[in-house]
Amino acid sequence: MSEWNSKHWGWRVLLAAVLISLLVGGVAGGLVGASAAYLTLSLRRATPAPAATTGASGGWTPPSASPIVITGTQPIAAVVSRVGPAVVTVVNRLQTRPPSWFGIPTEPQQATGSGVIIDPRGYIVTNYHVVEGAAELTVILADGNTLPARLVSHDYPFTDLAVLQVEGGNYPYATLGDSDLLQPGEQVVAIGSALGDFRNTVTVGVISGLGRSLQVSDDQVLEGMIQTDAAINHGNSGGPLVNMRGEVIGINTAIVRGSGFSGDVAEGLGFAIPSNTVAYVVKQILEKGKVARPYLGIRSVSITRNMAVYYDLPVDHGVYVTAVVRGGPADKAGIRKDDILVSIGEYTIDETHPLINVLSHFETGQEVEVQVNRDRQTLRLKVVLGERP
Repeated sequence: MSEWNSKHWGWRVLLAAVLISLLVGGVAGGLVGASAAYLTLSLRRATPAPAATTGASGGWTPPSASPIVITGTQPIAAVVSRVGPAVVTVVNRLQTRPPSWFGIPTEPQQATGSGVIIDPRGYIVTNYHVVEGAAELTVILADGNTLPARLVSHDYPFTDLAVLQVEGGNYPYATLGDSDLLQPGEQVVAIGSALGDFRNTVTVGVISGLGRSLQVSDDQVLEGMIQTDAAINHGNSGGPLVNMRGEVIGINTAIVRGSGFSGDVAEGLGFAIPSNTVAYVVKQILEKGKVARPYLGIRSVSITRNMAVYYDLPVDHGVYVTAVVRGGPADKAGIRKDDILVSIGEYTIDETHPLINVLSHFETGQEVEVQVNRDRQTLRLKVVLGERP
């Protein structure tokens, strides 16, 4: 259309976004690790050390331990002996669904994933998609003991990470390594509850790639992921990826099985969240009770190239603003409904760099320049980012 009608364009973009998401669903379906894929395949009927230290500012410091020095002929066994006792199975008893139309009560269901204790006081790191929608959480320790767990907090949708806690103390724990030091070809070990039934399953592989990006939804891309060919199965989500020093360098999160379009089948495509990201998230959760993430105060729809061509939009990337929160950072900066946000600071908003990922480069309270397209005119507005509620 040659004349851009902003009044009616918003709902048409929403409809187009739905249609496009259906069209790319076959590709997204190849990514197993997001809650829909994992829970659909893993649902089942439910059945009747040294203390953590405090830094100079009073914050949380990850407990440390001497790394393993590889000697002898069984280095992998030594790594598993070090980390294995800290690996747990996370059982998520899902919230009960309402009765069916015929009044027949639905049976409670549960999903199973993995986790790793990273503090002797019982703090556990896992994936958010493992604990999403939980009515009750329990943890099965490596020694077989079962304990109730509580969700401390999570960082979704910025990362697929959550922190749990079990009561008590002096638990075996794993230490976090420096994921920035990883190199392709480096040997690693994955530990987790394969299929939910085979607890503390050990698989071995290498670092296949670094800095990978995975699109898990229309508006979310997992960035900076570690790629490995160590076998990762359903139920491994939330378990540790470990280097040969016995340090956790990633949290296993996703696997790619292939493309729904071509029918190609992939093997050995596993992805983990780097340990440095884990350390950042855990530190904020344990110190503040949550992860402080920047906030604009808008509702928006992502613009794709196909949508831009179809609607003859002035730009082929960015997000279309469908609503502005009154009194929020965007409102105070003069951003309006029907604006298109093109970039924030030096970061362009596009299909591979969604708004939520771009925002993660900034801090709450930081003033940033936002490039806006309004009525085919380019504006540059200053926004002081708030804190996500």
